[in-house]
Amino acid sequence: MQFPGGMKEAMKQIRKMQELMERKQQELANLRVEASSGGGMVKVIANGREEIVDIQISKEVVDPNDIEMLEDLILAAIKEAQAKSKELAQREMASIMGQLGLPNIPGLGF
Repeated sequence: MQFPGGMKEAMKQIRKMQELMERKQQELANLRVEASSGGGMVKVIANGREEIVDIQISKEVVDPNDIEMLEDLILAAIKEAQAKSKELAQREMASIMGQLGLPNIPGLGF
């Protein structure tokens, strides 16, 4: 297999991509997305790595006689936060491909 510019240039591009990926992973850990359910009664904050970093529950939604509703609200907010986080990560990782002049290839795990 032939590489434009030779093997040395290909290795240089690979190192650059690795550095960009590592830097982006650090940035993603510091980015935040927020999701809510129940009209804002339950809020979930996630980082760009799909990790839940905070959950806020309004006192008004805590009813000892209806724990199932609270569980549903928490689960809905978590799912939304994870979806937003995944979308953010995909968008950020796609920008790396653009910086390298490469096409965004779906399914690379970003």
